[in-house]
Amino acid sequence: MDVYNFSTVTQFILIGLSDIPEVRYPLFMIFVVIYQITLLGNGAILLAIVTERKLQTPMYYLLANLSLLDIFCPSATVPKMLKNLLTEDHSISFVGCALQLYFLLALAGTEVFLLAVMAYDRYVAICFPLRYSLIMTKVRCVQLLFGTWAAGFLNSFMHTMTTFSLSFCKSNRVNQYYCDIPPLLTLSCSSTYLAEMLVLVVGGILGISAFLITLISYIYIVSTILKIQSVEGKHKAFSTCASHLLVVFLFYGTAIFTYIRPSSRQHSPARDRLTSMLYGIITPMLNPIIYSLRNTEVKGALRIVFHRRICSQKA
Repeated sequence: MDVYNFSTVTQFILIGLSDIPEVRYPLFMIFVVIYQITLLGNGAILLAIVTERKLQTPMYYLLANLSLLDIFCPSATVPKMLKNLLTEDHSISFVGCALQLYFLLALAGTEVFLLAVMAYDRYVAICFPLRYSLIMTKVRCVQLLFGTWAAGFLNSFMHTMTTFSLSFCKSNRVNQYYCDIPPLLTLSCSSTYLAEMLVLVVGGILGISAFLITLISYIYIVSTILKIQSVEGKHKAFSTCASHLLVVFLFYGTAIFTYIRPSSRQHSPARDRLTSMLYGIITPMLNPIIYSLRNTEVKGALRIVFHRRICSQKA
């Protein structure tokens, strides 16, 4: 039921894919499997980094944080989405919607900043290999990680407070399977100018800055690799950043496809919601697969972890 009086807006209705019920149960099974693979894959990466001493370096501390984000980010939306696919009750409380938006924006923003820090780490490792241990110390790594998480959560706090200070009186039906800024702004009967400007200006500046750091880092990395004379040296240098480069392409590629692709009359709202599901769920699942396939040290550590687990079970 829609709610038109701001004083009575105590909940929102998440549309999700309820308008195409014939695919709800198959989607439920698909996303349950994907979510489980995401948790297991990223959990295995975390376990390998924690248990293997040779992986306890700045590069893998950053990777561990990426795995944490890939566990937390889908966990902010997927459980509620799965419940909505099975039940007729698609409601979420006003406070619950605000909290979901806050954590989702915070985690997604932190991942953007973390990818930039990871690109900088690879830039230092390849362009200044002899000074890497002096530049990327554990203390510096902790400082960078604290900065990425703080920036992500502070940025999200500002957007969430601005969005939920609006008056909602047009409807309470959110045209998405989770609480997000654009569909919430369409429900407001007060001016959304400040909220929209914050998204465009603050979000744009932070997002573009992180993207430019990532891009410039890889321009220098590629330039340095091309100057290496031996084929073996080029392969070794490229192998140290190949996994992260694939993750960056996957993250920004799916983000651009989801949010910046040109509009078309053939794009139904349900199809757009499905696309955003793929962006928010598929990427966190693929990241540990990429690192476990492309990174020999991670593969070796995972083999040791699984071997120990098998041996302990036999004992």
